Amino acid sequence: MPTTLPRLKCILLLNSFPKQTLTNNNIKQIHAQLITNNLNSPKLFSKLTDYYSSISSNPNILNSIFYYFHPPHLLLFNTLIKCTPLNHSIHIFKTHFSKQLIPFDHNTFNFILGACARSPSYPTLKLGTQLHSLIRKQGFGSNVLVPTTLIHFYANNRDIKSARKVFDEMPERNVVTWNAMITGYCSLKDGNEKNSVNGLCLFKKMLMVGGSEVRPNDTTVVCLLSAASQLGMMEIGGCLHGFAVKVLCKVEEDVFIGTGLVDMYSKCGCLESALSAFVQMKWRNVLTWTAMTTGLAIHGRGKEALEILYEMGSNGVRPNETTFTSLLSACCHAGLVEEGLQLFRDMEGKFGVVPRIQHYGCVVDLLGRNGNLNEAYDFIMAMPISPDTVIWRCLLSACRIHGDVVMGEKVGRFLLKFKEKSSEELAHKSEDYVALSNVYASAGRWDDVEVVRKKMKVKGIFNQSGLSSVQTLRNDAL
Repeated sequence: MPTTLPRLKCILLLNSFPKQTLTNNNIKQIHAQLITNNLNSPKLFSKLTDYYSSISSNPNILNSIFYYFHPPHLLLFNTLIKCTPLNHSIHIFKTHFSKQLIPFDHNTFNFILGACARSPSYPTLKLGTQLHSLIRKQGFGSNVLVPTTLIHFYANNRDIKSARKVFDEMPERNVVTWNAMITGYCSLKDGNEKNSVNGLCLFKKMLMVGGSEVRPNDTTVVCLLSAASQLGMMEIGGCLHGFAVKVLCKVEEDVFIGTGLVDMYSKCGCLESALSAFVQMKWRNVLTWTAMTTGLAIHGRGKEALEILYEMGSNGVRPNETTFTSLLSACCHAGLVEEGLQLFRDMEGKFGVVPRIQHYGCVVDLLGRNGNLNEAYDFIMAMPISPDTVIWRCLLSACRIHGDVVMGEKVGRFLLKFKEKSSEELAHKSEDYVALSNVYASAGRWDDVEVVRKKMKVKGIFNQSGLSSVQTLRNDAL
């Protein structure tokens, strides 16, 4: 009885207030009350862990809560895996897995696979593959959430074949499962159109399966609109638009579908439809405005794009780094030099967004494509941050296109000074040598071409063979 009131008080404090309203001191006071009154409730401490994680990424406090219980409690372990920073949660899991102190459940696998999915790398791919084997042995594959998370994990680690294998082997799937597989296909932007086609074909199968458990939702449509825009297939995008209107919702009230429509119509060449979708939307976020301004810019309507960009502030939306990267890139490809330079000047002055390396790269590309090679070179030399190899390669490519051998030779020397750090960098280095030799070749300086080629041979740098691919799409793909 004496602990009833403190317990109720702690429960009230933990459950009655949103996480964002509690300060660090509030949470520490609740923590102290739990310990002082000997309230050893895993549920309360799990809630406390969740609250701590919302205000601090320091794993030490969360560890102290977990190790407060002897023996360790599964609920707290799962919460710790879910709430700590990615690398730490993976380390914690490995430690306890090796000691086998806790029998895991399906939530454990969901949370650790989710952490591996958010931190894609070779080590996490290896760990996730081992977890996959453990899931099979312990029989957790029958829980629909676990294989769904596996699909998400494999797709994020770009192992789409393994993701599809998990998907095909599932005896039961829900809409989240289908969306995970479709998203996996549509998010692989590696220049292979086959993945986007597979995503669209899977949607067709999803419709044939039917049933309330696998009914497509807004997430499905947003992913497929992205695939349609990558393929440049406005007919399919239009069908998806009609499907959303008839089956799902009022698209003008769904900011994500609306943004997807603006992006799809813009990239498929139907700017008026993009503008119509944009105007009809009742709510717009920064992605919506970015999609519309980019669409206008790539269609050569740079002034309108900038006008819409400047309207964002009056509508309570602030452009971010991605907005400027996208718009500067669009100005570059559309040849809108003055508009792009003005936009770059306004980034920090009017919008308070500090330019990063990718924004400087866009400006160099913009000037280089237009033939302003000296201006581009001066711009690089005046940059407040060190230019990377991408920026120098961009200018070297412009030198070759415009036949400026003197500038090309100068830029080429900068590039060749960068050290080879990996096989990937070595491949780029071969491109640098070839680009420089092409600059010499365009001016008929064949002796210099021979010198560059001999240097490549001495250093063991070989040119990468070119590849071509042909993608065919059946008429019955949808």
